[in-house]
Amino acid sequence: MAEGTETPFPRPTSKIKITVRSQYDQLKKTQQYNLQTLRQQPLQEISGAFGDLGTLLPILIAYTDESHAGIDLNSTLMFTGLFNILSGMIFGIPLPVQPMKAIAAVALSRQFNKEGVASAGLFVAAVIGLLTVTGLLTWLNRRIPIPVIKGIQVGVGLSLFSYAGKVLSQSEDYSWEFSDMHHLVVFFAFLGLLASFTFRKAPTALILLFAGILIVLPKLLRDPSLLGIGRPHAFVPPFRSFLNEGIAAGLGQIPLTTLNSIIAVSALSADLLPDVPAPTPTSMGFSVTAMNLIGCWFGSMPVCHGSGGLAAQYRFGARSGASVIFLGLVKFVLGLFGGPLAKQVFQEFPKAILGIMIFAAALEIANVGNTLNTTRARDLEEGKNGIATAIDGRSKALEPGEELTQKMRSRRWTVMFITAGGILASKNDAIGFIAGMLCHCSYELHDRYVTGRSQREGTIRLGEEEGRASQNEVH
Repeated sequence: MAEGTETPFPRPTSKIKITVRSQYDQLKKTQQYNLQTLRQQPLQEISGAFGDLGTLLPILIAYTDESHAGIDLNSTLMFTGLFNILSGMIFGIPLPVQPMKAIAAVALSRQFNKEGVASAGLFVAAVIGLLTVTGLLTWLNRRIPIPVIKGIQVGVGLSLFSYAGKVLSQSEDYSWEFSDMHHLVVFFAFLGLLASFTFRKAPTALILLFAGILIVLPKLLRDPSLLGIGRPHAFVPPFRSFLNEGIAAGLGQIPLTTLNSIIAVSALSADLLPDVPAPTPTSMGFSVTAMNLIGCWFGSMPVCHGSGGLAAQYRFGARSGASVIFLGLVKFVLGLFGGPLAKQVFQEFPKAILGIMIFAAALEIANVGNTLNTTRARDLEEGKNGIATAIDGRSKALEPGEELTQKMRSRRWTVMFITAGGILASKNDAIGFIAGMLCHCSYELHDRYVTGRSQREGTIRLGEEEGRASQNEVH
């Protein structure tokens, strides 16, 4: 080919180089944001790192019960710590790494062993990975109405309120001789939560964590042999575990992970941190898939991301990935050197403080429903005179540019609360989702019926008028 002439095809590596470069630049910006936020509010970031303990500890404690060790605690701490670090570095938000609750419920009630729990986690990872690769997660995110998504978030918040009540109702023995110590700890922990409404920069979760450790410290000092190096061991679950325990526990987890851990997390991140790029459902799907395809082979607990954990860490001060990076380092070191110590702390941690932390997380995520009919909702934008109007292609019940009337506001509230109520009543995200979608579709069918009837009536009136006109011409 002559010199100076252009080739008909571009170099095959040019787009790849551009993509890699853009990804590197984005990763660099994320680390700069993490460091900047940590320097501006170090105590708040560290405090927020422990905001999700209310979700993590109860399930982790139950999993490590001596009667049926369903996971390897050292592997779980090390791998979830590593996933925390990577999530903070990649996404730059306080993205939690939480237990898969539906799997935990089935595994604990049926006393699964490590092979059964690992099979369930790997099964869910395979299905979520398939949905992500085929683009079905992106399609679902576009098709699900915003009131239904916010209803899922509010429903999770209300469920956490109920769970906090159960945890707070569990009385416990303390090291000090005092007949009503549990209620006193609940009272002061709740006062601390109320104070955090005024003093937003106070590291509330950090204070509660240290208070809980001080309470259990006398019991820990009685046993000095709580340190030891953890060594994860890989294993392959038998095929029968995939067919039995894997499917039995995994099927109920798939809709929960898809709705609450992927779609709702992406939406909640945009609500809570509008100035930070929100992770896409596709990236969340790949993240959940990778975490479980790596960790479950070593006996690590099946994990996902969760909107409740994100709200909890945000509520206690976390605003960047620095918080979960710090948490990941703590968990990794504990898993590597102090597995028995961590287990003892988890089992002895005061339920009074744990319940208040869960209560705070519930309050934060349920409060997201306030933005349903404002311009902070993803399908609305500010129109003329400050009135919220629909964004082209995002609202499922409004035409592009159509103003949000009082009737439409009421409908959106109804859809959201039916979704949340379905979750609370059934204790199942999938049922709440179906209830919300049916409510949304019923409104759409009603609108189509009314529109069709008015069009038919208009056609009939037009025909009658033409008939009268023709009769007049004859006469």
